[in-house]
Amino acid sequence: MKKIAISQSNYIPWKGYFDAINMVDEFVLYDDMQYTKRDWRNRNKIKTSQGAQWLSIPVEVKGKYFQKIKETRISDYGWGQEHWNSICHNYKKAPFFDHYKDIFEKIYLENKEELLSKINYLFIEAICGVLNIKTKLLWSDIFVLAEEKNQRLINICKDRQATEYFSGPAAKSYMDVALFEKEGITVNYFDYAGYPQYHQLYGEFDHAVTILDLIFNEGPNSQKFMKSFDMTSLT
Repeated sequence: MKKIAISQSNYIPWKGYFDAINMVDEFVLYDDMQYTKRDWRNRNKIKTSQGAQWLSIPVEVKGKYFQKIKETRISDYGWGQEHWNSICHNYKKAPFFDHYKDIFEKIYLENKEELLSKINYLFIEAICGVLNIKTKLLWSDIFVLAEEKNQRLINICKDRQATEYFSGPAAKSYMDVALFEKEGITVNYFDYAGYPQYHQLYGEFDHAVTILDLIFNEGPNSQKFMKSFDMTSLT
């Protein structure tokens, strides 16, 4: 039995993204897909006294050209300092900020990566380390990718000898489950509803922020406010 999930890399993703990683044996970063503007690939939200604030990595976008996520380059290398200043300003009073500060400060201020995918990977890898997630991370470009989207996913599953494929609930609209079942692959959907609230700064609770918010506020207790560590969130 092997479980696999396939998803585009995101910038400092929310807790549900890491639940998805933790639920499977292998997680494929699907960055051969087209880069999309105003999406989660290069931006995410932090909590501030003025409400949720977007942190966006500036990237080069080549008009109507089919630009893959893995080809997308940074356009302004001052973004790391700017984002880190915002995080420090808004989370310096969080209970566990000082405990994890050095891990993330190093990535923000010292990494020299030019590609968005590589930057996202640095954060995903570091956060998995903080949460003690042992899932193997793979890139989609190691596979021969089929044209049709369902077959592409099936082929990746078969290549990795996976018997279960895990996907977000939004994929129900286009997934041809019968094709997966024909190949002996069971399809499961993540359930992102019903997350418990945790101690959070700045007023009304907001689930839709980066997982850094959870880590800085709950530290070693972060797993208790996620769903994958007891595997109860599958439908």
